[in-house]
Amino acid sequence: MLGMGWPEIAVVVIVAVLVFGPDKLPDLARQAGQFLRTFRQMVDNAKTDLADEMGDDFAGLKDLNLRDLDPREMVRRNIVEAMEGPKDGAGSKTRRDGARPLEEDEATPFDDEAT
Repeated sequence: MLGMGWPEIAVVVIVAVLVFGPDKLPDLARQAGQFLRTFRQMVDNAKTDLADEMGDDFAGLKDLNLRDLDPREMVRRNIVEAMEGPKDGAGSKTRRDGARPLEEDEATPFDDEAT
């Protein structure tokens, strides 16, 4: 819980009792609970609105993971998928464009018009 153990939580409670007093502490705890409830509702509504705006790509997802929307994560995931490519029945990797690895003594393809 935020890197806090029981001793740290006890110190926070003691300081809160000393600062706010025991008579105001229950009201502050109730307000904090209402704030957290409202904040969670706002986050859930934002996720729902975002999933609705994203369209069919995220329509089937119940829980929208915001990390998936990070551009770095998208690039990393798509590059890994492109590098792995589809696998055929034998389990060997093939490239998407249909190219194959060169044999040992095979010359590298050369395009006269490209150079």
